[in-house]
Amino acid sequence: MSTQDLPRLSSATGRWILLATILGSSVASLDATVVNIALPRIGESLDTDVAGLQWTLNGYTLTLASFILLGGSLGDHLGRRKVFVWGVIGFALASVLCGVAVNIEMLVGARILQGVAGALLTPGSLALISSSIDQRDQGAAIGLWSGFGGVAGALGPFLGGWLIELAGWQSIFFINVPLALVVVLVTLKQVPESHDPNAAARLDIPGAVVVALALGALTFGLIDKMALLVVAGLLLLAVFVVIELRSDHPLVPPSLFASRIFTAANFVTLAVYAALGGVFFLLILQLQLVAGYSPLMSGVATVPVTLIMLALSAPAGRWAQVHGARLPMTAGPLLAAAGLVLLLRIGPDARYLTDVLPGVLVFGLGLSVLVAPLTGAVLGAVPSSEAGIASGVNNAVARTAQLLAVAALPGLAGISGSLSDPVEFDRGFGVAMWICVGLLVTGSLLAAVLLRAPRHTPTLDNVDCMPQCGVAGPALAPLHKTE
Repeated sequence: MSTQDLPRLSSATGRWILLATILGSSVASLDATVVNIALPRIGESLDTDVAGLQWTLNGYTLTLASFILLGGSLGDHLGRRKVFVWGVIGFALASVLCGVAVNIEMLVGARILQGVAGALLTPGSLALISSSIDQRDQGAAIGLWSGFGGVAGALGPFLGGWLIELAGWQSIFFINVPLALVVVLVTLKQVPESHDPNAAARLDIPGAVVVALALGALTFGLIDKMALLVVAGLLLLAVFVVIELRSDHPLVPPSLFASRIFTAANFVTLAVYAALGGVFFLLILQLQLVAGYSPLMSGVATVPVTLIMLALSAPAGRWAQVHGARLPMTAGPLLAAAGLVLLLRIGPDARYLTDVLPGVLVFGLGLSVLVAPLTGAVLGAVPSSEAGIASGVNNAVARTAQLLAVAALPGLAGISGSLSDPVEFDRGFGVAMWICVGLLVTGSLLAAVLLRAPRHTPTLDNVDCMPQCGVAGPALAPLHKTE
């Protein structure tokens, strides 16, 4: 379909396309939100320890971080609609396997498959908007996609906590099936197929395989405290760098890192999102195992973070577009760190209004100040033609940081073994939060020292925060490529 034939957003086809992309992205984002809430019940039901819960999260993040860039390239080559539908179907089937898991090994295996499907699904959502909606309406479509995604992110903890208490942790996976069915039917009927005619002739399969092996070795090594595996993972990462430097079709174009701003923003991302990965893994466990909150109440406890980001991220992005990203990227992590210090008040019988809410509010304010300017810095550091791959690399860096933090942080904080000792977990939670404070302060210092005004000024459509992506990873930018 040529650009002249693309439907307007006001048409029935345009609205169906928007529905498919919103529901498609919501399937993955809701799942990520509610799995954290379900972790204590999963541990109890499947009789697993902290390592099992680490793998429940990291099995998904491992394959998602490893293959998300390859998933976007596959869509460009084979068809964005086709790969998006494959991802949705695969996500639904893997969700069923998660829901029927009878032990932690089966659950982790299914989560690994979910991550592969998520790597096909996640890049395709925005790519379908940019390739299927008339260019005059793409800004409005992306705004609606972002807004409804933010609402879904806010509702997720309510829905997830309620389902867990009503029907058990398995229900959070089964709920993906009817949503996925609607997405597939609407996409096949209403969304046109599109390709990238300028895509590289070949895919960087060796790079994707090597980085997956590297991250897998690092994750195993950090969780099981096996130094040889950690060393092997680092060596494989070095091999990945060599592959990318020598490839004529790299997953991660080395030329991107010629920009000092892009490199600096990714260093900040690595530090900040490592902290976020640790916080959202351990905070929900602390609320349920130590403070005695129910799944519903522990999920609701963190909703203000999403609501604050939904309200303030876009204004923060606009401010950074005019004044530069250095100040908000320096102040945001410091505010978030202050929020974590306040969250240290959470202990046995913690009261929400006095012990939980103040820390959550300050933490959410810090993320709101940070996330959209971070996205703007990444996009402003490269030409607009490279915005899609630049945001994809930044998103993969964030997910890798979270993967490694969830793997390493419990061991560093002295949290290991059984979940049945709330006193030990409470002590480890305090140590872990101070480590996360250190990571956030490091991110702030990196931003203060390394960031300067970007060469390219991104558009508001690129800068505005996409709230459903803000915590799990920085926003993915649409490529604005059609046939």
